[in-house]
Amino acid sequence: MNKIKKNIFVENAEIVDISSEGKSVAKVDGMVIFVEGGVPGDIADVMITRKKNNYAEGHVVTLKSPSPKRTIPVCEHFGNCGGCKWQHMNYETQLYFKQKTVAEALTRIGKLDVSTMRPIFANKEPYFYRNKLEFSFSDKKWLTTEEIQSGLEIDNRNGLGFHIPKMFDKILDIKNCYLQEEPSNTIRNEIRDFANKYSMTFFGVRDKTGLLRTLLIRTSSTGELMVLIQFFEDQPENINLLLNHLKTTFPQITSLQYVINQKGNDTLQDLEIKTFSGRDHIFEEMEGLKFKISAKSFYQTNSKQAYELYKITRELCGLTGKETVYDLYTGTGTIANFVAKQAGQVIGVEYVADSVVDAKNNSDFNNITNTLFYAGDMKDILNDAFVAQHGKPDVIITDPPRAGMHEDVVRVILRAAPAKIVYVSCNPATQARDLAMMTEHYDIEVIQPVDMFPQTAHVENVVLLIRK
Repeated sequence: MNKIKKNIFVENAEIVDISSEGKSVAKVDGMVIFVEGGVPGDIADVMITRKKNNYAEGHVVTLKSPSPKRTIPVCEHFGNCGGCKWQHMNYETQLYFKQKTVAEALTRIGKLDVSTMRPIFANKEPYFYRNKLEFSFSDKKWLTTEEIQSGLEIDNRNGLGFHIPKMFDKILDIKNCYLQEEPSNTIRNEIRDFANKYSMTFFGVRDKTGLLRTLLIRTSSTGELMVLIQFFEDQPENINLLLNHLKTTFPQITSLQYVINQKGNDTLQDLEIKTFSGRDHIFEEMEGLKFKISAKSFYQTNSKQAYELYKITRELCGLTGKETVYDLYTGTGTIANFVAKQAGQVIGVEYVADSVVDAKNNSDFNNITNTLFYAGDMKDILNDAFVAQHGKPDVIITDPPRAGMHEDVVRVILRAAPAKIVYVSCNPATQARDLAMMTEHYDIEVIQPVDMFPQTAHVENVVLLIRK
């Protein structure tokens, strides 16, 4: 019978690995324990918080002997905030385990040969790499252990920051975030201070009251800046007071927008967004191409590494200027437009209709005339009739969401029989599943992991398939 039980300490547990979900792993008495806060090489006392038949979960309570792979987190919110959970692990080790995650997913799930895997493409900037952050307001911010133990009376519970993991109604008030360059932190802190000064109400997610709901800040490599505030209650006087203050205090804001959202969720796609000052969009630039980004647009949240990812994708396509390219899950057409100059024609397919409008506009704006874009469910649009109408593709680029591709889509791709498939994925597990369905007809030529999100367990992977 296993000795590991819930709510007990396991002393001197050795952290030996990292799981595919990013948690550290210890093995005690034959039981696998997934440990929050550990680094491979640590010796630590662990509190068990959850026990199942074949594994347990816990967190580091006392670090007895720190791993040489450890580093000091730069952020004061580390351990409470749900993001940047690998800040305590040096970047070289992060890259090692991301590459290992890709290799294990492909071999374990897909039973694939990974001998063609290249070294992971590192991010040159392990901090301040995001161009988009979304923050939430709360009238009952999360109290940290230090705040509780201080014994001080906390009168103001308003907070503006990130959700505590697995707690939809708990917001950690963020003072300084290392993910987005200034003026992101300054703007967020100024909004919180100004709102408190003028007694503006913060959103209460349980009782559905309050003025201020969410804040979106987008930056671009061109130096442009978008700020969008979601208000729950329609209070024109307070809304104008806050937005005028932002316009005056931060004249560098290119696009200042707001929306009234009284729905049960924070999504923007079905809401009317109003422009308070400036444009209703900002521009991103890549190799002379300009991409228009609105509040609802999808764009890779790491602009500089997205450029590297797209260059890798284009390189693996090996285009000569004559090929017909299908770009599946094209989003706002960034990859499609990026490779268009090297292709004969690029045909993009995307589920979100607004994204397809953006994709067409981006082609028009950059005088790209050899792209076509279609909106609809991939498994419904991409069929044999579609291929017959537009011609068999020489190359297919596919960049699906985390769930991967529908089995029907894979079958159509196989019947279309392109010479090359370049599969870009943000989830090596579902990518491995999809690749396994293709290997009867295709050889894996190149596997290229890319680190888009330092300080996290997330990893992107690009695979080149060549028809047998």
